[in-house]
Amino acid sequence: MNTDAARQDDPLTREILRAAFEVGNTLGHGFLESVYQRALAHELYLAGLQTAREVPFRVLYKGQEMGTYVADLVVEETIIVELKSINAAIGLPQISQCLNYLRASGLKKALIINFGRARIEYRRVAL
Repeated sequence: MNTDAARQDDPLTREILRAAFEVGNTLGHGFLESVYQRALAHELYLAGLQTAREVPFRVLYKGQEMGTYVADLVVEETIIVELKSINAAIGLPQISQCLNYLRASGLKKALIINFGRARIEYRRVAL
């Protein structure tokens, strides 16, 4: 596991973060996660990026489906974006959740974005 591995020199990561800061600056903090999800999806759409909301990923164990994970957003079919609206720092539970999404999806990069604090907080996670 590697956090902050997808550096800002990645243009897609940079554009997602730009969009997140636009949403945060416009809405502020304190709304439900679902509001930020819709707003960020719209901002990414305006930027011309393919964005899917609430994307399910099957969890397999020895070839059998055990359940599903649902990622908040997947951008350009390459980066999972997990949104939070919590008044706490991004920590191990949120990072572990993203790692599970990456393992289940086969994707390599994720962003955790927390809109619940006075300043947007984000963390990059990569396999």
